[in-house]
Amino acid sequence: MTAACPACSAMSSEQINHIVESIHQSEFSIPTVHCAACISAIERGIGKLEGVTAVRVNLSMKRATVHHNGQPRIDDAILDRLVNLGFDAQPLDRKMLNKNKDDVAFGLLIRLGVSGFAAMNVMLLSVSVWAGADGATRDFLHWVSAAIALPTVAYASQPFFKNAWAALSAKRLNMDVPISLAILMAVALSLYETIHSGRHAYFDAALSLTFFLLAGRFLDHQTRAKARSAAVELSALEMPTAQRMQDGIVETVDVEKLNIGDRVLIRRGARIPVDGVVAEGRSELDMSLITGETMPHVVKIGDPVYSGTINMAAPFQVDVTQIGNGTKLAEITALVASAETLKTKYTTLADRAAQIYAPVVHLLALAAFVFWQLWTGDTRLAVGIATAVLIITCPCALGLAVPAVMTAASGRLFRSGVLIKDGSALERLVDVDTVVFDKTGTLTKGEMTVLSAPTGRALQIAASLAASSDHPQSRAILRHYGSNKLTAITDIIEHPGQGLEAKVDGRIVKLGRADWIGVSPKTDHVQSWLCIDGEQPVPFLFEDTLKDTAVATIKRLQARGLKVVMLSGDTQFATDQLALKLGVDQAIGGTLPDQKMAVVKSLGDHVLMVGDGLNDTAALASAYVSMSPATAIDAARAASDFVLIKDDLTLIDDCVSLSKSAKRRMLENFGIAAGYNAIAIPIALTGLATPLLAAVAMSASSICVSLNALRLKERS
Repeated sequence: MTAACPACSAMSSEQINHIVESIHQSEFSIPTVHCAACISAIERGIGKLEGVTAVRVNLSMKRATVHHNGQPRIDDAILDRLVNLGFDAQPLDRKMLNKNKDDVAFGLLIRLGVSGFAAMNVMLLSVSVWAGADGATRDFLHWVSAAIALPTVAYASQPFFKNAWAALSAKRLNMDVPISLAILMAVALSLYETIHSGRHAYFDAALSLTFFLLAGRFLDHQTRAKARSAAVELSALEMPTAQRMQDGIVETVDVEKLNIGDRVLIRRGARIPVDGVVAEGRSELDMSLITGETMPHVVKIGDPVYSGTINMAAPFQVDVTQIGNGTKLAEITALVASAETLKTKYTTLADRAAQIYAPVVHLLALAAFVFWQLWTGDTRLAVGIATAVLIITCPCALGLAVPAVMTAASGRLFRSGVLIKDGSALERLVDVDTVVFDKTGTLTKGEMTVLSAPTGRALQIAASLAASSDHPQSRAILRHYGSNKLTAITDIIEHPGQGLEAKVDGRIVKLGRADWIGVSPKTDHVQSWLCIDGEQPVPFLFEDTLKDTAVATIKRLQARGLKVVMLSGDTQFATDQLALKLGVDQAIGGTLPDQKMAVVKSLGDHVLMVGDGLNDTAALASAYVSMSPATAIDAARAASDFVLIKDDLTLIDDCVSLSKSAKRRMLENFGIAAGYNAIAIPIALTGLATPLLAAVAMSASSICVSLNALRLKERS
């Protein structure tokens, strides 16, 4: 009644070696990473190192995760490469990482407040100049403005200056280079005018530019924080203390001081601090965090329990099996962090555009300066127009176009019950034309149900035998039999892969495979046979239990015009029987892991694969987009782009719907950025925009892009 896992024999030694070589992982904190260009530079730079197999930069968490083969001193090589690229980095210290995140938000907010206060005061002084102040009065007001503006710019603009300097030191350009140049030129021009008693100074423009840039960056940070709050909320579920039981005494200790095997008391209403196994007692748990189910889950001695779940009934005791980063809650939290690593091909396009855009902006500013210098011979005017061009063409809106949408989408999906592991998958999901489902554990519960069974004494004996086995068919027989009284059995022997043998009232009874019992099956249904010595064998017929949302999900996907295919390792007959209930377009049974991958590839270039088992991993990895439930094995989740943390397959259709909405927002954001530049650049080149107006216009475009992305979260 047991069978070998088909995936174990299907994996070649080369595949196993590749998995082994890729299991090493290092994480690095990079506090200065802040934009899509930084992500691209880091991933390309680290990816070229020998032994590195994959690099993922998490912009929200300021973190890089590097998968490598574990060769000596590879961490030192990665750190050296990051420094050469212009980024401060250190091996990940999680406490320091959390501090860095808080410092970023706090630092931006303080600088925003300082620059805003200074800008308002300088504007008040500028009103007098605009109103007609002249001579010594005008010069005095300009000097007071300079006294306010110079230290403010030196402090508030540090995030732009530091990032620009790091990029230039690494001989590359990023978005902060033209930003810093625009601020410095506005200040320098204003200081020159002040020293020479000029009529115009643009300290207000420099401060306004700094203020609006910081406002846009803070808004971007907060937008990401809304998605990151999913991880923060999960982390908040981790209990810092536990009630440890030792020699009959209960003491409160820090969770980090617990050891595997310790026993802890879980009081009524308390949140479980560890993963473990119930050692004493019985209760009901709120398992919605893990399963997505709102109904209480009954646990008894021997049942596993998970950190973050809530004890709703009586106190019970748990033997610790996992603590800290090894718990199910920590695993889900890590998945959330991975979900915030967002990168799509639109990000790549924006990244490339920004790399081209920076030198183009500099050339435009230089051209404006040369033209107006030659045309008018007025150096002050030429420098002012060049400064306005630099300010008005800062590529912030372009850089925010995709990341803002992706962070908003990840936050919304998490609240619905989906984690995005790869942001590019959300964009790819728009193009999907075929959905392939694994059967067992994905469309079904992986729980057998008895279709047909004998009654009376035969059923009682079969249930008594089944009570000694954990096989799915044995459990199905016990569920079918219910809570009726079992009969006494002796001399139980389990024959692996065959069945169970025992004695009842001195007679030998067997429950197991047809060929072991010695009969020929009369149907292709999944079955076990009961043979009582001296009597004719009788069959038990089984079928897998469909998940509640399976049929509705398939209908919704088909209504979108998507082809739905089901794959299974079961017999073609069993697969066809289930396919009739589901209404799928195609069902293929008897598939091994390599065959599943081949089927996925044969169905075209835009296939969504949904699976949960080791035998689905190759297919998940090869599919255009892939999903797995949170109950899937680690390898399947690792190969998937999405993880469904709720047991609700209709979330798949929700993901498809959101992907279309997200794509519209991305295109709208590109349109906003392009439209702004199409209007603003000619105005700046013709000298019609002062540096102050340029600062307001540029920052307004960035804020519009971020606000447009937030609209995604409000849509139903």
